[in-house]
Amino acid sequence: MNAPAPSTQKAADPGVMFLTSEELLNWSRASSLWPLTFGLACCAIEMMQAMSASYDLERFGIFPRPSPRQADIMIVSGTVTYKMADRIRRLYEQMAEPRYVISMGSCANCGGPYWQHGYHVVKGVDRIIPVDVYVPGCPPRPEALIDGFIKLQEKIKHEQLNRPAVSPPDNG
Repeated sequence: MNAPAPSTQKAADPGVMFLTSEELLNWSRASSLWPLTFGLACCAIEMMQAMSASYDLERFGIFPRPSPRQADIMIVSGTVTYKMADRIRRLYEQMAEPRYVISMGSCANCGGPYWQHGYHVVKGVDRIIPVDVYVPGCPPRPEALIDGFIKLQEKIKHEQLNRPAVSPPDNG
């Protein structure tokens, strides 16, 4: 039997990482998410449960914030009415960029059971603000919200920074 040939390369030091600045920035943004919670109905109870010690969202670097100016994620959970639409849009616009939205539950995703007969119900929060991750369910379990956060973290890790167009220097 042939023995494997000994490796001539030294193993890399496990304490050293080689990253581009873009990868480092995306890693840091994905590892420290600060959600603004906008709980409206029964989904808000499940969202609060996900924030409790039983599920411990802090282990993922997720720390809820009370102000839109401190948050980079908005979680919309529950039935959105037309009367609330302007407030949701205003809170979203107060958040610093880059900002993300998680739509939690059937009501926030598409109007839920009220979409057909409720003249006052928005047929999905994505008609008001852009949504990055949809969490299905009525109401979704805390595990589903955690899965939504993990999907958002993966999305953030693979984003590309907006690079301004570089114009050639004016030599004249």
